[in-house]
Amino acid sequence: MRLLKRLLNISLVLLALAVGALVLRHYLHAGWPLHRANLWLVGLAALVMLGAYAAKAWGWQRLFSQEQRPAVLTLAAAGGAASVGGIALPGRCDEVIRVAVVRRCRRRRASIGAVALSIFVLGLLDSAAMTPLASFALGLSRVGGWLRIGLVVVAVAGVLAAAVVLTLPRLARFGLVARYRLGSWVGDHAASPREAVWAWLGVVLSWLLRVVAMFVLLAALGLGGDFALAVAFVCASSAAAVLPVAPAGAAMQAGAGAAILAAAGVHTEQAVAFGVAAQALLIGVGATFVVALGAWHAQGAVSRSFRSSFAGH
Repeated sequence: MRLLKRLLNISLVLLALAVGALVLRHYLHAGWPLHRANLWLVGLAALVMLGAYAAKAWGWQRLFSQEQRPAVLTLAAAGGAASVGGIALPGRCDEVIRVAVVRRCRRRRASIGAVALSIFVLGLLDSAAMTPLASFALGLSRVGGWLRIGLVVVAVAGVLAAAVVLTLPRLARFGLVARYRLGSWVGDHAASPREAVWAWLGVVLSWLLRVVAMFVLLAALGLGGDFALAVAFVCASSAAAVLPVAPAGAAMQAGAGAAILAAAGVHTEQAVAFGVAAQALLIGVGATFVVALGAWHAQGAVSRSFRSSFAGH
């Protein structure tokens, strides 16, 4: 069993390194999606994106009970591994990756049911956190038609998702639902409204940092400094990952973001290139957390080996 865990950890790290190498090789041969990028601003956008991953991991951590909370690094790496897997995996397969990574936490191990419930609630909180951003984009961005309707759907879905999260413990204990074992279990393990609010604040901070990262990346790639456009891009590109019925995947998110940029007046070729660059940044930062988690596990294995050696002597 221990060998299987080590093989899984090594596989995740190798996957992250392989994806990073392929992305680097592609850009070395084909060039960066948009020419004359300001590398200092690209680096700043990457640092802000690191903060976005960390903030979301902290919010996700609040959805676990105190005795089962995984480390923030583990949760950030789980999100990073899911973004890496989104390159090729369709639908909601990235959620399986999240469960697998969280279950490998060195510090505390949450049950599979607790991890699955936290991921479900985290998706609802993602929708709830998008409501103020979508409302802001509706008020200030230059989009219309179906894309504007899409932003309205994102905002309304967020309000409904927030209501579900806040009432989930009571809903699970209400009426016929409470008679089933699953309903009783959800009622006992769902985060309290107070913890859910803290988790929502972490997720909101994560999305705001992602918007700032996209704002900086727009400036880095010579597309101006329109903050409302950055908000609209994040709302559109993330709708596939936030709405429970939407398809996931990096290509879908990049395409949705590019569509809203094109609708706002950005040249189609530049909009598509920016969508690809934004997803590359998201995946690259996520792979960094996966590698960091692998290093943490390796350090722990070496420490245990040294302790065993000294204990033997």
